[in-house]
Amino acid sequence: MLFNKPFNVLSQFTDRQQPPRPTLADYIGLNDVYPAGRLDRDSEGLMILTDHGPTQHRLAHPRHKQAKTYLVQVEGEITDQALAQLARGVTLKDGLTRPAKAHRVPEPDWLWPRNPPVRTRQSIPTSWLTLTLTEGRNRQVRRMTAHVGFPTLRLIRTQIGPWTLDALLPGQWRRVPAPTS
Repeated sequence: MLFNKPFNVLSQFTDRQQPPRPTLADYIGLNDVYPAGRLDRDSEGLMILTDHGPTQHRLAHPRHKQAKTYLVQVEGEITDQALAQLARGVTLKDGLTRPAKAHRVPEPDWLWPRNPPVRTRQSIPTSWLTLTLTEGRNRQVRRMTAHVGFPTLRLIRTQIGPWTLDALLPGQWRRVPAPTS
């Protein structure tokens, strides 16, 4: 199933913290489905959940290099030089990232408002980019954009392999057929 994870929701079904924070269980009332990968609490967008172990493994395991595309709002007007660095790969504390596809895009007109809204500063503009990765290190997009001088303000995953967010609004999900290969 495809799920549009809202901001500030954990990508798991339970939370031991008191009081508990919002989880997948607040949106998905199905038994025996599990996330195929994670999305940070402060990130939004596409998650895939499945009841099929091999599919979960194929989608989540780094060895399979499943491409994931993110829509990223960054602080400042992103430069061609920064986009080129992201495309080549950058050296983070845990090593060199794989090359990424990085493109400047206009602010999307289809985007839902975030609650709470992203902070704005009158003197500092923001810009948008798409970033496609084939690895999934912890908070990788945020670390990569910060490394090239443009901290991430908002992060929305829009695609995993062939699956896209399409018209799913935050908190909505839909069933899709399992991959055949």
